[in-house]
Amino acid sequence: MSGKVFLIGAGPGDPELMTLRALRMLRDADVVVYDRLVSEEILAMHTPGARLIPVGKAPKCHTVPQDRINQILLEQALAGHRVARLKGGDPMIFGRGSEEAAFLMSHGIAVEYAPGITAAQGASCSTGVPLTHRGLATSVQYVTGHRQADKVLDLDWKRLADPDTTLVIYMGVANIGQIAMGLMTENLPGSTPVLAVGKATTPDERRLVSRLDRVAADVRAAGLDAPTLFITGKVVSLYAERPVAELLEHAHG
Repeated sequence: MSGKVFLIGAGPGDPELMTLRALRMLRDADVVVYDRLVSEEILAMHTPGARLIPVGKAPKCHTVPQDRINQILLEQALAGHRVARLKGGDPMIFGRGSEEAAFLMSHGIAVEYAPGITAAQGASCSTGVPLTHRGLATSVQYVTGHRQADKVLDLDWKRLADPDTTLVIYMGVANIGQIAMGLMTENLPGSTPVLAVGKATTPDERRLVSRLDRVAADVRAAGLDAPTLFITGKVVSLYAERPVAELLEHAHG
């Protein structure tokens, strides 16, 4: 008898941001297939005796290719296991959750979902910068700053360069210079404020305040690396320095 797969969003890192549904599914599983960005605190919530299978990816280092991850999930489910596919953030937002679900369902495997707080929401709450705010941003757009196999970014720069929209850029550290140039080419002002948040909601969270025309240089100087999220737009003007324990980086005042 086949098992099932739980597609679980672990949230941005803070274990308190997991949903009750996600926690229940994790504790119901006898196999946990987890990503690199899942924190140790969250992973420790699994049922004692469950088998743990790491399949994490790092930039330019996919030790377990996606095709193999699909096969691992299928093999474990066909063996009758309840499999927790544990992903950082939300599995349906830049998490390949829908790809894995489609593969599994095409082989007759039942899939259940537990949404997670995505990194944009986590960074917004930890920094106090809203994603929308009356008079500053009437909408928000999420976009990935990375293409599969390092292909050229072919984003719709004109649509993204809306001064009344908050633009949240996932996985953009390597290409933030190209992204900024694309937005400025479509007349988004270089003075547009940008907040970079690394490892949001974790004890290692870092923040950097910059602007569009120099964010690439500032990120390099600060040594920010993945995972870093960029919040771009007028809402960043509401950022206020707070007495928190995290390392806070300010660029150019």
